[in-house]
Amino acid sequence: MMRSVLLWASRNQRLRDALPRYRFVRKAVKRFMPGEQSVDALQAAEDLRTKGFSTVVTCLGENILTLAEAGHVTTHYCDLLDQIAARRLDTHLSVKLTQLGHDLDVEMSYQHVKTITEHAAKLGSFVWIDMENTVYTESTLRVFERVRTEYHNVGVCLQAYLYRTAGDIRRLLPLRPAIRLVKGAYAEPPDVAFQRKREVDDNCVECALHLLNGIAHDGVWPVFGTHDRRLLVRIQQEARMRGVPNEAFEFHLLYGIRQDEQARLLQADHRVRVLISYGSSWFPWYMRRLAERPANVFFVLRNLI
Repeated sequence: MMRSVLLWASRNQRLRDALPRYRFVRKAVKRFMPGEQSVDALQAAEDLRTKGFSTVVTCLGENILTLAEAGHVTTHYCDLLDQIAARRLDTHLSVKLTQLGHDLDVEMSYQHVKTITEHAAKLGSFVWIDMENTVYTESTLRVFERVRTEYHNVGVCLQAYLYRTAGDIRRLLPLRPAIRLVKGAYAEPPDVAFQRKREVDDNCVECALHLLNGIAHDGVWPVFGTHDRRLLVRIQQEARMRGVPNEAFEFHLLYGIRQDEQARLLQADHRVRVLISYGSSWFPWYMRRLAERPANVFFVLRNLI
């Protein structure tokens, strides 16, 4: 029930416009986001580096309304890559295609992500293409496939709550892809997605096994993005059983969430990247983060009190 309410709130334009004005809401967001400016994200990345963590940064925003805005976002990300290189950070980018004009012109969004990926390649960096709701799943994969044939420093996110994901992994294997597997954070109908947590978890494990098996046979670079300790431990166990070395895959966890697990994985000599978000368009993202684990709502309320 609470998850459904939070996902509804993430799509409600009136709430999106009104709630961020309140000081207590902005204070709550600070737990999961260091600030709204890129300098805040880069400073957080530097702080995490001192603790042994690598990072991924993303500028929040989606479904932009003009191609001019998409061009500005592309320029911003290229400038951000320059700043990351200047600071010598082990920091990747994560981008959403709808922030690069995908709704308006799919070809233009491809050109934008290609520009960002090419710039990242020159600097020895890496770009992740986020996955949004199922309206965009197929077109996002097509853009990724095109970019991946030209550049190897690009990966894509897949969502375990979708029925199609195991098939998408098999489809992408010939590209020797980098794949970030997550559970999924959107409200999807039962004809395309599992609705029960147990079903999502089971499919997440199945897809994780496909990716771990693909390391040796298909040159896959798997990344597992979850805060579910049971799943994290299961993935660790399966990797050990298969003789997969720790350096052959990564875990991605969100800034400010399950820091105990982040530390545990790092102490176990795993590759861990912390995903840092910034930007003024944080409300939909924040609601989806709470919906992923509704217990976070009580955590936020306790901290506010």
